[in-house]
Amino acid sequence: MRKVNVIEFVSLDGVIEAPGGPEEDTSGPPWWIRPYRDPVSSTAIKKQMNLPFDLLLGRRTFELWAKFWPQHNDMWLGVNTATKYVASNTVTSHEWQPSVFLNGDIAEKITKIKQQEGPDLHVSGSANLVQTLMKHDLVDAFWLMILPVTLGGEKRLFAEGTITAAFKVTESTVTSKGVIIVHYERAGAIPTGSL
Repeated sequence: MRKVNVIEFVSLDGVIEAPGGPEEDTSGPPWWIRPYRDPVSSTAIKKQMNLPFDLLLGRRTFELWAKFWPQHNDMWLGVNTATKYVASNTVTSHEWQPSVFLNGDIAEKITKIKQQEGPDLHVSGSANLVQTLMKHDLVDAFWLMILPVTLGGEKRLFAEGTITAAFKVTESTVTSKGVIIVHYERAGAIPTGSL
């Protein structure tokens, strides 16, 4: 069974605005991640990028990536050959292949994809899709880079509709620039007890 891994750059206040450039996300400051890069974060990012994966993306993230990654294959070797599952009710085909477009009941379709053989599904960006995945209990793990900034934006990682769930830390580190890199995996229901 395939796992869904949500991979996000997130601010202290839980914002997951696009980190790349002003054309990606006009609601916050551009390039807010670059000043926090160091050898530790670069190594962690490369490790994550080199795992076997297919992509699960929202339409907007897919369209932004389709403009960039085909011309920059040397930066992320697997991105162009990975199957890209795209949640979209408006786009049904694209020249960036292999791509599979999902419309209608996205949660049901992703549930079926998770049951198939294949590499894990990595989700980056795709704020609306991530909310759908969490609402339907389809997220198996979070790989987060928590940056020491507050952005006050509207795209929150844990927004309305997040279900209650327990997670365990399987890997973590703090960079020289204060970035917390942490991998959380599902750990069943929240344990309860009285004080």
